[in-house]
This record gives sequence, structure tokens and C-alpha cells, in this order.
Amino acid sequence: MYSTKYDNIDIDEIIKNDRLVNNYVGCLMEEKSCTPDGLELKKNLPDALKNDCASCSDAQKMIAEKMYHYLIDNKINDWMRLEGKYDPDGIYRNHYLGIDGLSTTASI
Repeated sequence: MYSTKYDNIDIDEIIKNDRLVNNYVGCLMEEKSCTPDGLELKKNLPDALKNDCASCSDAQKMIAEKMYHYLIDNKINDWMRLEGKYDPDGIYRNHYLGIDGLSTTASI
């Protein structure tokens, strides 16, 4: 199980704030410095993708699902950059989002 220290973050407030979203994306892309919760996310993201979020709490799964839907719907360029770094072969996209990359077939 990943640390649940940041499970109570308000993901809705984060996605309403472009500066915060840009900072998280920049952290994950290694373009900006990371906050402590950003570092935790960056450390755990590859394993979470690979193992179907098996070590994620329910709150972490909900946060991840809200964030990836937000990025796909509102910041597709950032989504594509993250996908290029963390899923260059589209393996996880097909599993989590469906073959077309847009319809959810499983939630993380």
C-alpha cells in the first residue's frame, strides 16, 4: 500500500487551478520542482500503472480517475506528454481508458 498521507487532498480544487495542475504536470515531466505530494506521485506512478493500482487506496484511485479525465477533457496536450513519458507504447491506456483512449473501461 502506498502512503495515504495525501489521500485527503481536494482534487476538485486542484483541477480548478491551472497553476497547480501545471506544477504537477511539470513535476511528473521533470521540468519543474516537485512538492512533497508531487514527489510521492512521481515515485509511485510507474508502479501504479504497471500493477493496476493494486497498492492504491480507494481515495488514490478516485483522485487518479478524476485527474486523468480532467486532463483528457481539458488539457489533452499535457495528457499526451505524460502518456509519452509514462506509457509510450499505449499499454496502460488500452487497459485503463479503452482502445480509443477516451472511454473508461476500468478505473484506477
